[in-house]
Amino acid sequence: MPRTVSAWFRLLLVAGAAGLACAAAPAADEPDGAKLSTKIANITFKDAAGKASPLYDLAGKKAVVIVVLNFDCPNSTGYSPTLADMAKTYGDKGVVFIGVCPEEEDAAAVAKKADEYKLGFPVYKDDKGAAVEALKAGHTPEAFVLDHNFILRYRGRIDDAYSARLKKNRTVTSHDLRNALDELLAGKAVSKPLSQAVGCPIDVARTVKKDGKVTYHRDVLPILQNNCQQCHRPGEVGPFSLLTYKQAVRWASDIKDTTKSRQMPPWKIVEGIPFHNERRLSDRDIATLAAWADGGTPEGDSKDAPKAKEFVDGWMLGKPDLVLQAKEDFVVGPGGRDIFRCFVLPTGLTEDRYVVALEVKPTNPRVVHHTLNFIDSLGRGRKLEAKAQEEEKGRKADEYDRGPGYSMAMGVGFRPDGGLSGWAPGQLAHRLPEGYGWLLPKGSDVVMQVHYHRDGRVEKDRTQIGLYFAKKSEGMKRFKGGIIAGQFPTVRLFPSFPGFPGIPAGEEHCKVSGQLSVLEDCTLHSVMPHMHLVGKEIKVTWKPKEGEAKTLLAIKEWDYNWQESYFLKEPLKLKVGDVLEVEAVYDNSGKNPNNPNDPPKTVFIGEQTTNEMCFVFLGATSDGPGRSPFGRPNLAARPQAEKK
Repeated sequence: MPRTVSAWFRLLLVAGAAGLACAAAPAADEPDGAKLSTKIANITFKDAAGKASPLYDLAGKKAVVIVVLNFDCPNSTGYSPTLADMAKTYGDKGVVFIGVCPEEEDAAAVAKKADEYKLGFPVYKDDKGAAVEALKAGHTPEAFVLDHNFILRYRGRIDDAYSARLKKNRTVTSHDLRNALDELLAGKAVSKPLSQAVGCPIDVARTVKKDGKVTYHRDVLPILQNNCQQCHRPGEVGPFSLLTYKQAVRWASDIKDTTKSRQMPPWKIVEGIPFHNERRLSDRDIATLAAWADGGTPEGDSKDAPKAKEFVDGWMLGKPDLVLQAKEDFVVGPGGRDIFRCFVLPTGLTEDRYVVALEVKPTNPRVVHHTLNFIDSLGRGRKLEAKAQEEEKGRKADEYDRGPGYSMAMGVGFRPDGGLSGWAPGQLAHRLPEGYGWLLPKGSDVVMQVHYHRDGRVEKDRTQIGLYFAKKSEGMKRFKGGIIAGQFPTVRLFPSFPGFPGIPAGEEHCKVSGQLSVLEDCTLHSVMPHMHLVGKEIKVTWKPKEGEAKTLLAIKEWDYNWQESYFLKEPLKLKVGDVLEVEAVYDNSGKNPNNPNDPPKTVFIGEQTTNEMCFVFLGATSDGPGRSPFGRPNLAARPQAEKK
C-alpha cells in the first residue's frame, strides 16, 4: 500500500459473501389507533419463575408504560439505552415501565436478554400473545402509555430516531414518548396520542405453510448459506440471524426488497471488471427469494435442506508468525454515535520483515464493523495514545468507551509510513503475489483503527492481528501503490479571498476529476476509492496509451459505510504512458440524507469526517526501482491555476 495522507481511510465493511443488515421496509402510511382512549384489560405477566403479576396490581401508579420488544429486532435493541434512561427518570415520578416480548421462545431467555441490555425494568414473555392482543400491537418496539385508570393515552414510536427499519435520522427532533408522559403527569391531555411505530412487524400467530413451488429448505436456504450467514449468525456483526426457517420468515419481506434493489448483499460496484469476493446474487436467486416471500414462505421438507454450513473460527492461513493485540479490552458503550478507536501495537521486531498476508480476529465480532491497519515507525501513535490516556485518567470506572488506545474519527492522526490493508466481516484472508510484501521496519508499531458500532449493550473487544512474514527477506520486493487524487473547484467565501478547494453549500452535483500517469510497466492488483459523507458517485477508468478506455469500477450510490479494497480477479498489465482517471460527484445539498450539516455548509477539503476528499488508492507490483510505478499525486487535491 502507498504512503499516503492520513486520509486514505474508511474501507468500511467488506462483508465477504454476506449482507449486514436488511434495511428498512417503509412504515405504514397511517398509524393504527386501536384501543386509544379505552381501558386495557387486566393482562397477567409471568416471570421466568412463573410468578404472576397482573397489570391491575399497579393501581395507584400515575402511569404505566408497556413497551413491546423483540431482542432480535435491531430497532428494538437500539432503543435499550433510551428506555433504560427513561425508566430511571420517570420511575421517580410514579411511572412504571414494563417490557413484553411476543416472539421470544421462553421466559428465561427474555429475562437473560433484558439483563444483558441493562433495561432496568421487568421484561416478560408475552404468553400466547395476550398483551399484543389486548393492545393491538403491530411492531417492535412500540410504546403504550396507560394513565392511572389503565386507559390508553398514547401509542406509537419512542421518538423519531428511525425513519424506517434500521434507517436512522441524523437527529432526534420529536420525543414522542417523553412528551406524552410529561403532558400526562402535568394533568394535560396528550396532544399527540398516536404515532407510527417504526421497527419489526409482529407475527405471533402465523400458520406455517408447508408446500409451495419455492420452499425454504430446498430453494432459499442454500442462497442464505452462501450469501448471508457469514455475518447473519450469532456473535457476528449482522444484527440478526438467518440460520433457521423461523428467522428467515421474520425477515422475508426485507430479504425480498433489499435483494431486489441490490442493497444486499452489500456490493456497491454497478459497472466494471471482475473482482474477487464479489457479493452479487444472480437474477435467478433474486427471483427465487421474491417468489418465496410472495408465495407465503412455505417451509418444505427438511430432508431437502443442504448440510449446515461450517464457518472457520481459527486462523484461516494457519498459525501466524506474529499476533498483535491491545494490552487489555476496550469497553464499548451501548448507545450513541459509532466510535473509531486507534490501538498502538508494538511489533518488537529486531529486523525488517516483509508481511505477505494478514488476518484480523475480533474477540467480539458483534460490534467490530471493520479495521484499518497502518505502519508507524516514528512512535507518533504512542504519543497520541499517551495523551489520550492521560486525559481519560479521571473517568469513572463505570463509564463506557474506555480502555487502551485513542479515538480519531478519520484516520490515525498522522501520515502513516504505509498500510497493511484492512479487514471487515466475511473478508477472506489472502496472500500477496509471490515475491512481494509490505515492508514492516524493525522497531515499528502497527496502528490498528477499529470502527465499533453499538448494539444496545455494553460490549468488550480486544481484536487481534495475525501477521505472516516472508520466510526470507532476500529477493523480496515491496508491494507498491499509487494515489489518484481528484481536483476540487475553488470556493471563495468573499471576492478578495483567494479561496480553497471545496464544495459550495447547496451544490447538488459537484463534479471532481483527476488523473495519474503510469511511469513504469506494472501490474495492477487492487483499487480502493475513497470519499466522505457527501460523496454521491465515483468512477475509475483505465485509458491505455493505445486502445480504448475501460471502466475499472463505477459506484452510482456511494455510501461512506460501505467502502473496501477491490482485488482484481485478473491483475491488469499497465504500460508506460497509460493513464488512470477518477471522476466523482458530490451532493452537498439538503437532499443528501448523509450530509453531516443541516442546513448545508461549504465543505472544504480536509481529513475530518465533515471535510471531503477524493482519492483512489492503488496496489501494484513492478520490477522497477521506484517506490511507486505511478506519477506523484496532487495530495493537496487543489485544481490547476486558473487562467486569467
